[in-house]
Amino acid sequence: MAPLKRLYPLLACSLILFSVVALVVGQFDPDPYLDPMNVTISEYAVADRGGVTEMAMAAMGLGSFALLAGLRVAGAPVRGMPERLMMVWSGALIVAAIIPTTPIGMDMTLTAQIHRYVSVAAFVSLPAAAALLVPRLAADERWKAVARPVEWLALAGGLGVLAITYVALPGDRVMIGLVERGLLAAEVALLALLAARLVRLQWVRMRATSLAPIS
Repeated sequence: MAPLKRLYPLLACSLILFSVVALVVGQFDPDPYLDPMNVTISEYAVADRGGVTEMAMAAMGLGSFALLAGLRVAGAPVRGMPERLMMVWSGALIVAAIIPTTPIGMDMTLTAQIHRYVSVAAFVSLPAAAALLVPRLAADERWKAVARPVEWLALAGGLGVLAITYVALPGDRVMIGLVERGLLAAEVALLALLAARLVRLQWVRMRATSLAPIS
């Protein structure tokens, strides 16, 4: 394995951790009139003059790309549709970070519509990828240990998608901020679980290699 490829797990973990910290920092009242229970993260990002929230979204997208690359190098069973869906998630986060939505109370512009569509694609794609991964992980001895937690997180993500769809449409956006943050927490937990397992497998492989007798 090339030295750069060995860095994928570490890079993924670092970027995901950074994005979580930055996202939490970005929630500390960029505008005193914003209620995190009823305001989406994207709407927070517009009011966040320091750009911390956008930075967090971009870092999460890049970290997800690094995680996917690490999973492929490690031979994880992600080929096909799960891989494509994870790429949609990663790319959509980066696009959403670059193209902002409109501030609350303003008419939706073309860029805001693009932001909305890519955000929907991101939220939907990762739980779908997790659901497809569950039987593959269960059939792989190296990944079998995380199959059941991935299944739980896929279920949580799916329920979160249903909840945010209801809240955004007939629910009149009541508590949309809370629902969105709950969904995002499940999706970030899924990424963190896969990244942690990838790091563990790499560490075991490197340790086995170092302990192998020299012929």
